[in-house]
Amino acid sequence: MGIKVVKRHGSSLKDKLYLPAIFGGMKTTFKHFSKNLKDTSKIISMSYPEVQPADITDNYRGVHRLTKWDDGSEKCVACYMCATACPAECIFIEAEERFDDKAEKRPTAFSIDLLECVYCGYCVEACPCDAIRMDTGIFSFVASKRSDFLVDKEYLMNNERGKDFPND
Repeated sequence: MGIKVVKRHGSSLKDKLYLPAIFGGMKTTFKHFSKNLKDTSKIISMSYPEVQPADITDNYRGVHRLTKWDDGSEKCVACYMCATACPAECIFIEAEERFDDKAEKRPTAFSIDLLECVYCGYCVEACPCDAIRMDTGIFSFVASKRSDFLVDKEYLMNNERGKDFPND
């Protein structure tokens, strides 16, 4: 019938103890350690955050920003498309009526919980007005309190493209 019997590995005492495999791994580790200890010039590392990575592309998804019209008002029309598309449900919007010729609504409150965000970019794709973007270049957001990671409309409006971006 053509049945192929495959011998099972790991049946010997040597294989069951795992010690030879552990010692083999330790041998490799110590070999690299001693090589790097003798010649430290070949060790590839950087002093982050003093030295920023140079290999970040322009389409890298960083911290969010809200775009503005020429007069400084927000482009967001509070349509809730970004909040609906967000799989992490980290975008919170409160809307109010708008009395200018740009749109019917605008957000009174727009906040994003950066600890919940998975940086997928679905909010950017879902926005019909190109009001939200993730091209600030801020790829490491550091804070001392959990509440600092809940960014509001004012913070999002003041984020600019290229600010803290090493490639610009």
